[in-house]
Amino acid sequence: MKRFIPFFALLFLCLVLTACSDLNGKQTSGPLPEKNVSGPVLNVSLEAAIDTLDQQTAVFATSFELIGNMVDGLMQMADDGSVKNALCKEMTVSKDGLHYTFKLRDDVFWSNGVQVTARDFVYGWQRAIDPATGSEYAFMISDIAQIKNATAIQAGQMEPNQLGVRAKDDFTFEVELQVPVSYFEQLLYFCTFYPANQEFVEKCGDKYATSPETCLSNGAFLLTEYKPGATSISFIKNTAYYDADKIKLGGIHYEVLASSEDALRKYQNGQLDFVELSGEAVVRMENSPEFRPVDSGFLYYLTFNFDDPLFANKNLRRAFSYAIDRELVVRLMADGSAAAYAAIPKGFAFSQDGKDFTPAGVEFPELCSYNPQLARQYYNEAVRELGVRNLNLELLTADGETQVIASNSIKEQIESLLPGTHINVKAVPKTERRKIMSSGDFQFGLNNWGPDYADPMTYLAMWVTGNDNNQGNYFNPVYNALIASCTDGELCTKIPERWAAMKKAEGMILEDAVIAPIYQKCNANLIKSNVKGIAFHAVAINRIYKSTTK
Repeated sequence: MKRFIPFFALLFLCLVLTACSDLNGKQTSGPLPEKNVSGPVLNVSLEAAIDTLDQQTAVFATSFELIGNMVDGLMQMADDGSVKNALCKEMTVSKDGLHYTFKLRDDVFWSNGVQVTARDFVYGWQRAIDPATGSEYAFMISDIAQIKNATAIQAGQMEPNQLGVRAKDDFTFEVELQVPVSYFEQLLYFCTFYPANQEFVEKCGDKYATSPETCLSNGAFLLTEYKPGATSISFIKNTAYYDADKIKLGGIHYEVLASSEDALRKYQNGQLDFVELSGEAVVRMENSPEFRPVDSGFLYYLTFNFDDPLFANKNLRRAFSYAIDRELVVRLMADGSAAAYAAIPKGFAFSQDGKDFTPAGVEFPELCSYNPQLARQYYNEAVRELGVRNLNLELLTADGETQVIASNSIKEQIESLLPGTHINVKAVPKTERRKIMSSGDFQFGLNNWGPDYADPMTYLAMWVTGNDNNQGNYFNPVYNALIASCTDGELCTKIPERWAAMKKAEGMILEDAVIAPIYQKCNANLIKSNVKGIAFHAVAINRIYKSTTK
């Protein structure tokens, strides 16, 4: 089925481009995208809402996908998962691994005709680390990328313009690190490291990235329909994109659908080309030739709040972990997800000799397997220490279909095994669930994380004291020191020793029951047979459509 861009969308795009040019206040210096775009439109469902389209403040995987449609960074992920050049034409690294020089393409323009330069990368990275921006991913610039002065800037001790980045000229971008970072190149396809045009962002102010008029694209597609909380989002092909000849789609249209049944109905009616299913819909469609399960790379786990008087008790946390039959949970979800027995999922982080950090997904079964006897033993000890007989608890979860199924199963299993425990499942939109957990106003909750780059540190850094993603407020100086040694200490350049230290750190997280891993998510997809070339990745941007045809 082909869907052509209607006239009103083309008129709207014309207004968008005009508005963007006015906001920028500069005469265009390069090609503008064509207004008359036709061609096949890929119709896709999203099961979760978008938090923002701001590349420096986005948090959710759904947002990363949409931003990746619009904006290119220095690097991009090839269809086979390797790193390849995007806006970077050439990269050189100093012998000590501390200085990177990127020569940029000179044929890349924002959608208002203004040329993309090294200054856009300087501004974007400074904006990400600036405390005033409030980016939850600022730690990627400081703790992970180890860019010079980033930690001090994040702490308010230095100004953002002192970050170790500079534009030597329009097309030469230089970066200085505090210590060598072996995976630095892999970070550069992540949204936090994307460029941003300072004049445009500042003129948009608080409205930046809240509408097509306040978004700029230098990538494969242009935004034509979006507002915060939208359930319908549309893009058309950016004909001024430097790689436009390779983009075969005329556009992408998204519908946000919380119900798997609604998504399936629209798919069967020909309104959608690509949907994710869960529950009964998977059971009905798993024998279809268009059924295609794909490992998403996301780990779902219980986060326990260490500031809660009950979950500050280690025995209670361990009792709950042992009380959950993860195999039962994934059977009920019926989407192909796998039970998880490790804090790091399998299939995304590999050593220099090609070994998976979590080869079978079952690294610490003795610490997080279903064990009713141990669950009761730890529970009895916990209630004795706490001096209570009954526990009335609240389990926080996002309101997605699979999350609710999993949470209800967890509730029922714990209540049936541990007498005196009563759990209320509180299901809220994903954005609200994250806000509540970040505020610390919860007891325990079903959380999730997908890898941002291909190194175990993308997970392990979350539980360092002070990290925005340490939502349970875990504090362990020994753990903090071990992670610091792997990031900017003595082990950062000792690759085998660093690998072993990270495995030790993972064991500490499970020994302390900081989390209880539950499952590694699999996306049960239905994709029309005429749709080819969607690139699926476990890391960073999970779905890329630059090679997609319909």
